[in-house]
Amino acid sequence: MHAISPDVALQPLLARQELDLLARQHQIAETRVEVTQLAEKFAALRTHGERNEVEQLQGLDRIRDRIQELSADCERSLTAFAPGGRQTSDNREASRPLTEALHSRGVAMRTVFLDSIYNDPETLEHARWLVGLGNDVRTVASLPVRMIIFDGDAAIVPMDPYNSAEGALLFRGRGTLAALSELFRLVWEGAAPVTTARKQRTSTDDNGLTSQESAVLRLLGEGLTDEGVARQLGVSVRTGRRITAELMARLGAKSRFQAGLRAAHLGWIGENADDEGCEAPPGPREEPDDSYPADNRLVGR
Repeated sequence: MHAISPDVALQPLLARQELDLLARQHQIAETRVEVTQLAEKFAALRTHGERNEVEQLQGLDRIRDRIQELSADCERSLTAFAPGGRQTSDNREASRPLTEALHSRGVAMRTVFLDSIYNDPETLEHARWLVGLGNDVRTVASLPVRMIIFDGDAAIVPMDPYNSAEGALLFRGRGTLAALSELFRLVWEGAAPVTTARKQRTSTDDNGLTSQESAVLRLLGEGLTDEGVARQLGVSVRTGRRITAELMARLGAKSRFQAGLRAAHLGWIGENADDEGCEAPPGPREEPDDSYPADNRLVGR
């Protein structure tokens, strides 16, 4: 044993410690990369799971961007409810490029408008343009909500059917899509092709009611106000009130409640009741006049 300089004696020890430190730092760096990759995979799986259920869309710009994205990915079918009666020129122009692109890819399109589009020549012309392009278009007296279904895999509906500013919801869950697709099927089967809808709109059923009058009775029975009825039909509040007044006169009712009771007793709404001892109110009936402009406050206008 003999004494030597500390510089000479301690250098190997420091070198070994530095190597150990570098190895540890490398191990930490590799672990950090693995943790980052795991976090990214987890976030992707969570986002995918949430997307499969529901996605909230805020603002008209975001909704329109999402519709464009989903339309670009649409391969088989697109079905839609277009309530509100009159469609604005902005909505019509915005839909044309998307519609032409879908048509060029062979996507089958089916759209249900309200009967009240016959009150607006421009909207009616747009519907006939869709038919001329090869799409199926029908009309019905009232629609439950604005809705678009893409390939049966995704659907967009408004958060509030009476206020589009509230945003929209994008659904992807199988159960929800099955229910919405069935709703569309039921409405579609009861709607009339746009080429013959005008005639059907003024034709009457066994009770002498037009499809629009039947819809008014149903909506009143659900407790909707004059404004709510007009919104569902895509007509002005004035027109909705006039149709209600005509129905009450035909029923000989002095109030809506009394009109509902008599309509139910006659089998006009709900299940057919025993009408023994109850005669239908006499008198001629005038055809509805839907010449008033649609209410511009409707959803998606």
